[in-house]
Amino acid sequence: MDGKKITIVIADDHTIFRDGLRRLLELEEDFEVVGEAADGGEAIEMVKTHQPSILLLDLAMPKVPGMEALHDLSRSQHPTRIIVLTAAIERRQIIEALQAGARGVVMKDCATQLLLKAIKNVVDDLYWVGHEPVVDIAAYLRQMSALQTPSRARSTFGLTRRETEILGSIVAGLGNKEIAQKFSLSEDTVKHHLTNIFDKVGVSSRLELALFAINNRLIEN
Repeated sequence: MDGKKITIVIADDHTIFRDGLRRLLELEEDFEVVGEAADGGEAIEMVKTHQPSILLLDLAMPKVPGMEALHDLSRSQHPTRIIVLTAAIERRQIIEALQAGARGVVMKDCATQLLLKAIKNVVDDLYWVGHEPVVDIAAYLRQMSALQTPSRARSTFGLTRRETEILGSIVAGLGNKEIAQKFSLSEDTVKHHLTNIFDKVGVSSRLELALFAINNRLIEN
């Protein structure tokens, strides 16, 4: 962290909870709470104004719910890492939050030291879910999705058989050179397939693609 303070915005509609959490966080000499928000709309403005290191975001807020704010912030360019801090959350919401760009999910009833540890891990570029850090977020979400009962028929999004095979390799963590060797293709051909896949499913990075594939069951486990 190079001696710099970790700046934090707290977004929660309960004033007493915000006040208590602010006091707990500011007991840490390397933490600084730079703003508070009572709903998702205020949280979005606070992030734009203060560009904090961390946004602690509750999901159950009035006006603009936390999940809506998370999706909105995921479409904008900002350095803030978002941790969902909530009293209750379903598995599908964890998947949705992480896919939308959250870097952590922590329950409000956790021990204070656990929340502090989660914040520091997320600042250090790890993900955090529940009680532990997550190094491979794509693999974690794949495992989470496998626990859910399929509720609808899978859409292929117009992907060809070869594109689906390449997509599976992306989720498995293979690079372009490894994919080319696996399917006896040139790297240029792999790049061409990836461009087509990005266009068909509407994503712009390999991580987004892997998360999209997992969430939409585009590959077999």
